[in-house]
Amino acid sequence: MTAASGMTAEEFRRLGHKAVDLIADYLSDVVKRPVFTPMREGERQSLLEAAFPLSGRPAGELVDSIARDVFPHAMGNGHPRFFGWVNSPPAPIGVIGDFLAAALNPSCAGGDHAAVYVERTAVRWLMELVGFPTVGSMGLLVSGGSMATLVGLAAARHRAAGWKIRSEGLQGARRRLILYMTEEGHSCVRKAVELLGLGTDSIRTIPTDPAFRMDVSALEAAIAKDRAAGFVAFCVVASAGTVSTGAIDPIAELADIAAREGMWLHVDGAYGALGIAAPDRALGYAGLDRADSIALDPHKWLSVPIECGCVLVRDGALLRETFSYVPAYLRTEEGKGFGGLAWFSEFGVQQTRGFRALKLWLVLQHMGRQGIQALVSRHLALAQHLAASVDRAPDLERMAPAELSIVCFRFVPAGRALDDQRLDALNKRIMETVQSEGRAFLTNATLGGRFALRACILHYGTTEADIDALVDLVRDTGSRLLRE
Repeated sequence: MTAASGMTAEEFRRLGHKAVDLIADYLSDVVKRPVFTPMREGERQSLLEAAFPLSGRPAGELVDSIARDVFPHAMGNGHPRFFGWVNSPPAPIGVIGDFLAAALNPSCAGGDHAAVYVERTAVRWLMELVGFPTVGSMGLLVSGGSMATLVGLAAARHRAAGWKIRSEGLQGARRRLILYMTEEGHSCVRKAVELLGLGTDSIRTIPTDPAFRMDVSALEAAIAKDRAAGFVAFCVVASAGTVSTGAIDPIAELADIAAREGMWLHVDGAYGALGIAAPDRALGYAGLDRADSIALDPHKWLSVPIECGCVLVRDGALLRETFSYVPAYLRTEEGKGFGGLAWFSEFGVQQTRGFRALKLWLVLQHMGRQGIQALVSRHLALAQHLAASVDRAPDLERMAPAELSIVCFRFVPAGRALDDQRLDALNKRIMETVQSEGRAFLTNATLGGRFALRACILHYGTTEADIDALVDLVRDTGSRLLRE
C-alpha cells in the first residue's frame, strides 16, 4: 500500500484479522444475546454528541470502539427470533462479498471491467429465478425496492405520455395519468408517484377481497370510470407478497386487464416474488412473467447484505430511452464497440454506482437454485407451523391468511369481553414489551383498522422451537399485562 493510504499492508492485514474475528464472534454468538437491547440515554448521547477529533485516532482503537459501542446495540435482525418488518440476517458469504467489493471500489456505471459483467450475470440469474424473460429485457441493481419502483414507474410514465415528457415535463395542460393499487400496496409506490410529478391524486386505491388481494372487478370499474372522465389509465401496480400479510394479487388476471387496456403492469415483488422458488407455490405467481416491470429485493429473502435491490424491465430499449443522455448515434450496441455492452447509467438514475453485484453473485452461487428452493420452502413451512399454533391457542386469533412467511394475529384473552379498541391497546403493549425484553422481536400491521401482531420469518437459522417460543412469549406476556 502507498503512504497516502495511511496504512501499510501489514497494518491492514492485522486490522483486517481483528475485524474478521469481531464479525465471526458476533455471528456465532448472536443466539446467546438478547434479540434486541434498547440503548440507554447515555449511550445514545455518546454517539450523537461525539466530537470530531482534531487528530486521527489509531485504527485498532476505532475497531475496538465499534465492538464496544455499536455491536451491542444492533437492530436485532441477525437473531433467529427476530420476526420484525422484512429484515433478514446477512449471509456470511455476502458479508465477504461486500468486503471484497469495497477493496476494488469500482464505479459500475459501465465500461469493460469485471464488475459490469458480474452484475449482468447476477441480474440474469434473478430473471431466471422468477421466470422473467431475459431476451430484450434489462435489469439493474439499485438500493432497494423504493428505487426499483421509481425506475420501473418512470419507464411506465415515459411510455404512457403522448408528448416529449423528458423535455416538456408535466407543466402544461396534460391529460391526467392514473395509477391503480390497493391499500396494501407499499408506500414506496406513492412516494414514486409524487417524485415523478404525477401527484397522489392520480392514485386510485382499489379495494381488496377478504384475503387482502386486489378486487379485479373493482379495478375494471375504476378504469372504466376514469376513461369516461377523459383520464389516461396508464399503470396497475400488483403485489407479489405484501409486507403486511404476504398477500399475492391475482397477477394473471391483472396482466390480462393491462394487456387489454394498453396499461403498464408493475409488480412489487421486493419481499415476496422469491416465493415462486417454492415448487408448490409457483402457480400462485401465474402471470409474473408477463409484467412490464418487477421490483425485487435480494437483501430480503436471499439475505444479501443491504443494500441490494433490483429492477427488471421487459422492454430494455424503452428503459434506455427513459434515462439515457447518450445520443442514439453514439450508443453502444450489443456485441459492438468497447466491451459491447450499454452502460448501466443509461438505464437508471445513478451515474456513479457501487459494486453491489459481487455479494449477490456470491450468495446466488453459494446457495444455488436448489438451496434457494429449500430456504423458501422451509420458511413457508415455519409460517404454517406458526399459523397452526395460533389457530390452536384459545387466546390467540389469526387476522389474515398465511400465504407466504408472514403471520398476523392478536392476543384475545379467553373469558374477557374486550372491545377492539381495548384489544388494540393491549396488543400494542404486548408488542412493545416483547421488543424491550429482548427474548424475541415482532412488529405490527393494521388490518381492517385493527392492530395486529405481525411475525415475518426470514432468518435462515429459525427453527420450530423459535416459533413455539414466540407463541408462548406472546401468550405469557398478554396474560401478565392483564394481571398487572
